[in-house]
Amino acid sequence: MIGNSIIKLNNVDIFQQAHLVLSNVNLHVDKGDFVWLIGQTGSGKSSLLKVIYGDLGIKAGTGHACGYELSKLPSRDIPYLRRKLGIVFQDFQLLTDRTIEQNLNFVMRATGWNDKKLISDKALDVLEKVGLRSKLKKMPHELSGGEQQRVVIARALLNDPEIILADEPTGNLDPETSEEIVLLLKQISQSGTAVLVATHDYHIIRAFPSRIIKCENGKVLEDVEI
Repeated sequence: MIGNSIIKLNNVDIFQQAHLVLSNVNLHVDKGDFVWLIGQTGSGKSSLLKVIYGDLGIKAGTGHACGYELSKLPSRDIPYLRRKLGIVFQDFQLLTDRTIEQNLNFVMRATGWNDKKLISDKALDVLEKVGLRSKLKKMPHELSGGEQQRVVIARALLNDPEIILADEPTGNLDPETSEEIVLLLKQISQSGTAVLVATHDYHIIRAFPSRIIKCENGKVLEDVEI
């Protein structure tokens, strides 16, 4: 990690195939930051997130995420980078044929956990953090949309990430539930885990003012006002 920065991009050009999406990107996210990422559809928000979690390579400039140098990241190291990142998507991507506990256990086993007691304890711990300890044995379809998104956030916390990347985490939720989810993400950032939230929802940004990064016209603008 460079200083206190979890994410640091310097003069980075971001391409999708041969198409330049964002140029000369300079960006930093520090420990415990809560940051909004805004911009119109197609402005490059998702491409920026993909660079941070190693899905898109860097062709120009330098980038660091959670102690990894993104411009020289071998493919074998990508799973280890992703263990230091919690990723929350709009579509919950829960395994519908397994209980909440089994969903969490699956991720832990896939990322190298093998002690049954530690797995069981950690599942309870993360569900406690998102207020769903009592839902351990439920199936995803038995939960509301907001509860499912809380499970997704719990899943993102399993490996004690340095940062959570949330891509439109309230996109499928009603306004009241959206506020509950953002409040939860805010609390997570206050405990030291940085949170970067990509969103179109200006209502929620105004309800929870924080630092804003904007993708616009092929550029990334830090610390903008809305």
